[in-house]
Parts: sequence; C-alpha cells; structure tokens
Amino acid sequence: MTWDDLDAHLDKVPGTVSAYVGRPDAPPTWTRHPDAAHYAASTMKVAVLAALHRAAEAGTLDLDAPVPVVNEFDSAQPGAPRFSCAQHYDNDDAVWDRLGGAASLRWLADRMIVRSSNLATNLVIGHVGLPAVAEVWARTGARTSVTGRGIEDFAAREAGITNTVTAADLAALLGALATGADTPGLLASPAGCTAMLDVLLAQEHREDLAAGLPEGTRIAHKSGWVSGVRHGAGLVLPDDAPPYLITVCTTTDLAGGDEVEDDACRLLAHISAQVWAARHQL
Repeated sequence: MTWDDLDAHLDKVPGTVSAYVGRPDAPPTWTRHPDAAHYAASTMKVAVLAALHRAAEAGTLDLDAPVPVVNEFDSAQPGAPRFSCAQHYDNDDAVWDRLGGAASLRWLADRMIVRSSNLATNLVIGHVGLPAVAEVWARTGARTSVTGRGIEDFAAREAGITNTVTAADLAALLGALATGADTPGLLASPAGCTAMLDVLLAQEHREDLAAGLPEGTRIAHKSGWVSGVRHGAGLVLPDDAPPYLITVCTTTDLAGGDEVEDDACRLLAHISAQVWAARHQL
C-alpha cells in the first residue's frame, strides 16, 4: 500500500473523510483534509477530560471529592431553560444508577471516556466550565475545534452553538498528552498526562480504529458517532515500533451511526490496518 493508494480508495467514499497520521513529536506522515470541520460527536470528551485534570492540578477541583449526580444542566444559550439527558441515548447505565446520589469527578471522567457516558460528560462540564475546555483547545493550537455546548443542549444547538473537531486538532490534543507524559507539557504534568492516557487505554468501544489492529495492541483512543458521523482518534503503542497518532473523522452517507459494527466502522478499521502495516515507516 502507498498513501496515494489509500487516498484513491477514500476518494470513492460518499462524503468527507479526514485523517492525520504521524509520530507525536514530528510532522505528519500522511494527512487527508486534516483541517476539514466535522461535528465532534463524543471525541470532544477528550478535551473535557484534559480540562478536568488541569483544574485538579491547579487546585480548583478535587478529583476524588463526591459531587451530586443530577440530570439538569445550564444551557449554553443565554436565557434558555435548563436541559436534561435522555437515558436511552446514553451508553452507560452505571452513571444513571447513581442519579440522585453522588460520585467522584474521577469516576465520572472514567465513565465519560471508557463508556462514553453523556450524563457523566455534562456533569464534568458543569464543574469545569466550557471556558476551561476552550483553553485546552487553545493550548494545543487548535485552529477550528470548539466545544460550545453540552450534549443534548438542544436550545444551544438550534441557536447555532455546536461542537466541532478536525483530524489535525484531535491529533494535536492526543499528541500533547503523549509528549506530556514524558516531560512537562502544554496540558498537564507528566503524571496527569499519564493518568489521562491510562483512561483512554481503558476504552471499551473498540469497533473502529482498534478493530483494525492486531489483538492486544494498546491504543489510547476515543471514538464518536451520530447518524452520518463516525470518528476515531488514537495513540497507538506498538511493541515493535514507536508510538503513532491516527485520527480519522468521517461525515459520510455510509450506513450506521450506532455503536454496532457498520460500514463506517469498517472503513475506520481498514484505514487503521493500513497505517499499522506502515508503522515502521512513519
């Protein structure tokens, strides 16, 4: 396979496929529409995770202090009524089981990533604030990506307030965690970056990028999906090659949009497999 071959294959996909591949500490080896804007889906949760850890390191939040588990949140649209999440649209009953009780921010952040819980995400955003998430994007040099609202904030969505990512910005975010795990970095201390990567390594949704890797390959990653959208952003840690970043964002007419394996998942897995085969040349 050559990168031109992969581009030719993706040219046939109905829609926009963006990608970024390379080492965390080097220019990319291959990109495809890396700055094209896509609806973020759940990939924005990585920026929320980083904002939480930054607040903890600044001493403004305690990751292990219990906070109330509620289902009512302030809208990002000024003057709009508070909004709630729908349990059937979530991916983690464990958080809903604690509704009316309490949980630590650390546990909520784990569920936000490993099970992609929407309720946990809105709870974390409620404590860190959207400006803190914006600061994460700014510090990593994001040119387009923005987290403008919580999940299911329909009043904000109707007002044009949205969540957007690009393949390049997601790669920069994960790259900052990867390099920050070794030396003090843009986002957090080495211990903080390592803790975030450990959460991403525990990801349980493995239908796309991870599906293209050999069994047992470590990948710190986050996926995101809604109808017509499937994204995957990961740091792959091979045993026989240096780590590499792979981010793929798709806004297409492919079948799917649920977590079940579908055409979009298979496309991301195919790209991941091709990049894995070229891992020594990245």
